[in-house]
Amino acid sequence: MAERLDAFVARFARLQDTVGDKFVPALLQALQEPIGAVIDNLDRAERLGWIASADAWIEARRLRNQMIHEYVDDLQVLASNLQAGHRYVPVLLETAQRLIDETARRGWA
Repeated sequence: MAERLDAFVARFARLQDTVGDKFVPALLQALQEPIGAVIDNLDRAERLGWIASADAWIEARRLRNQMIHEYVDDLQVLASNLQAGHRYVPVLLETAQRLIDETARRGWA
């Protein structure tokens, strides 16, 4: 079970990092948009319709940081974090698909 939990946390973090910290800025750069701090990039991605909510992404990022950087003694907190992470998975996947669709629409894929 510990291996499955570690795998989920690692994949959640990697997906969030890849989409939010790499894919969004790369696509903004390809469109010759200014690249800024993560929150600025997420706000711009929301305005462009690539993500549904920059606030949800920031919350997922906070959760990611908490899951990978903090040791959790309280099993209730751990369970709550894992459940919240599971609820964010569709948001991350939908965003990744929107970005893929955007690159395809522009003939870059």
